[in-house]
Amino acid sequence: MHVAKTAAFREKGTSGRLLERQAERESNARTYPRNIPIAVSRARGSCVWDADGRRYLDCLSGAGTLALGHNHPVVLEAIREVLDRGGPLHALDLATPVKDRFVGELFGSLPRPFAERAKIHFCGPAGTDAVEAAVKLAKTATGRETVLAFGGGYHGMTHGSLSLTGKLAPKEPIGGLMPGVHFLPYPYGYRCPFGLGGEEGWRVGARYVERLLDDPESGVKRPGAMVLEVVQGEGGSIPAPDGWVREMRRITRERGIPLVVDEIQTGLGRTGTVWAFERPGIEPDAVVMSKAIGGSLPLAVVVYDAALDVWEPGAHTGTFRGNQLAMAAGAATIRHVLENRLHEHAARMGDLLLRRLRELRREAPCVGEVRGRGLMVGVEVVDPEAEPDHLGSRPASPKLARRIQAEALRRGLILETGGRHGAVVRLLPPLTVTREEVEEICGILGEAVLAASREVP
Repeated sequence: MHVAKTAAFREKGTSGRLLERQAERESNARTYPRNIPIAVSRARGSCVWDADGRRYLDCLSGAGTLALGHNHPVVLEAIREVLDRGGPLHALDLATPVKDRFVGELFGSLPRPFAERAKIHFCGPAGTDAVEAAVKLAKTATGRETVLAFGGGYHGMTHGSLSLTGKLAPKEPIGGLMPGVHFLPYPYGYRCPFGLGGEEGWRVGARYVERLLDDPESGVKRPGAMVLEVVQGEGGSIPAPDGWVREMRRITRERGIPLVVDEIQTGLGRTGTVWAFERPGIEPDAVVMSKAIGGSLPLAVVVYDAALDVWEPGAHTGTFRGNQLAMAAGAATIRHVLENRLHEHAARMGDLLLRRLRELRREAPCVGEVRGRGLMVGVEVVDPEAEPDHLGSRPASPKLARRIQAEALRRGLILETGGRHGAVVRLLPPLTVTREEVEEICGILGEAVLAASREVP
């Protein structure tokens, strides 16, 4: 019996054995290994290799963290420089040359008018910590308790940021989330909340927000902040129209409501501009940043208008806000993105991805919509046999999306799913992805869509 069990264990391969031990020892809340059952042992650029030596193209990129891909030389050099000279690895919020350099690079990446009036606060290591800090800051500055968020938005999993997140499933078992959060309709053209779509849909949405805030009997107290994503990531790679973003800025500015833009996933070139809010040409009151700004290491900050800087010393702290390796790696990453104009490369590669994947719709009616901005692309998977609504949108097919993800993985492509019902196949390749790799990605995904369509009724 013992011999048979040992033989079966060996047949699983190293990846299989690692996954089995992970399932035995790790939390039931783990997510990615359930749909991406590989154990990664080596990585470079856009590629990873599992523990059995198989190569995969990585269109997950640490959920957008790896702007330069895996183990980029400029990142490794920056980390080694800190280690070789004996610099501190952890400094709380003390001043260091590494931090000074990071802040200089980060502010240099921002539009000058915003940077000239900006302050920065270092938070805990994750983006959700930055969201918590930004909301506390806005409430402190305004003395108000209400916060506006948007359906489909994702801002993190800690108490306050989960309260601002649209997804209901992680909220259902938890009582007593942050009160005073009001959700507004996000301009989701394919499934317009007003049943209109296009420009008419987002204009109606903007008018709705304005009238809600001006109605003395709307039930919504004067807000302390509005939190939004210019491109919703986990919500399904949904880019907001530029005009709608400008309207949200006008509406909030006229009413003295701080506008907090969540750039945790969109920031540092992913959407084709250095920062997503640059495309519509707005100036937020605060921007929350994480993921790419740490050069693949944990780092989160809030950059905000100095007029909001009214909180007292110690009003928001975090032990790991002084990660020197992350600041060094982040400074090197920001500099490399700007010097090589990788945001423009992301725009070109994103356009190529969108063109190639939209060609799939002719062959695969399960592709409801292909959308995105820069290298933040989503393929919404639908039931091709179901009746479309009056806008031509068919019901989501999460089962088919998961099958596409599995077929892609089998062919060597790592993808994420998200969006409504988990029916959007999402692509987040690194900003350094090559044209040849984009063509390979599209080829594999096309094969996976067609194979999955044949298998899932």
